[in-house]
Amino acid sequence: MDRRPTIYDVAEAAGVSASTVSRAFARPGRVNAGTAARIFEVAKELGYRTSALPGLTTTHTRSLALVVTDITNPFYAEIIRGAHEAAGELGYTILLSHTQEDAQLERTWTERELSGVEGVLLTSSRMSDSAIRMLAKQKPVVVLNRALPEVPSLLVDNARGVRRALEHLGGLGHRSVLYVAGPETSWTDGTRWQALREAGCELEIKVRRVGPVGGPTLRAGHAVAEQVASHEASAVIAYNDVLAIGLMHGLRALGVRVPEDLSVVGFDNTLLAEIVSPQLTTVAAPLHALGTTGVRNLVGMIRGAVPSREPRVLPVRLVVRGSTAQRRRNSTSPARGTTKTSGSASAAATSIDAGSR
Repeated sequence: MDRRPTIYDVAEAAGVSASTVSRAFARPGRVNAGTAARIFEVAKELGYRTSALPGLTTTHTRSLALVVTDITNPFYAEIIRGAHEAAGELGYTILLSHTQEDAQLERTWTERELSGVEGVLLTSSRMSDSAIRMLAKQKPVVVLNRALPEVPSLLVDNARGVRRALEHLGGLGHRSVLYVAGPETSWTDGTRWQALREAGCELEIKVRRVGPVGGPTLRAGHAVAEQVASHEASAVIAYNDVLAIGLMHGLRALGVRVPEDLSVVGFDNTLLAEIVSPQLTTVAAPLHALGTTGVRNLVGMIRGAVPSREPRVLPVRLVVRGSTAQRRRNSTSPARGTTKTSGSASAAATSIDAGSR
């Protein structure tokens, strides 16, 4: 092989399922003795995690894998810093992987690292639930920004954050709000959209969705500006700060003023939110605390602690800056009035009116 063998290679060579291979290593007593013996023999031949075979001593590497989807996204900077600080305090080092928003790449790279680390911290994972559970059967795993039964997880309070943002906009007189969605595979995006729909019904604010726009990047935000400007909404809540800032630049190029014509709210309160003009109103997530708490929980599991089955939810707060303002009675600027609506724009937006579900 020109790569490190995985559990799937062992399963294929042994003629069993990957879950059977996982059980053979994690709970040998639950697998037929003959089947287990065949799996272990194949694993030895392939060189698959030989240190984890029954009867051999597991190496304590004092290393943890930290997996992020996009290292260029400033959202991860504080998480990485918090994780690094906590790991150092506990005598561990961090191995950082960047998976480019690709679920298959994330799975492949994480499996490669398993034999060299004592635990894995997955941040905003794009992998399937079953793939994450499979990893968790092999090494201690903690998941950030995603709730998954049977796997310890840490979340930010997305529902409260979205509601605070919508209450803020409602207090400024905005009765129609667009949500610029993030990646389709993002668990966080789904929870925020659901929370926004529920809050919109309760607050009698019309909520519509644009996207998903693909990766949560400045370019994606800029690209969706014309689509946003074609709607009659007077305010926008974006999936994250990066999308919001890209959107603001795109709107400026179209002659749409923020916040005079359109108020914009982001999510995460990254450093970029303070240096953009106007400064971005955003929901502040405890990113540093996510990193530190995630590592401490992971090391606790490595040392034998029994993790809670319920996700731990960390609080958020709304930071009001210059990108939101009182809605004007006629908030449609000449530039917005002349923006062409593409066929894909209307197809990509869904509408939820107050009182409907």
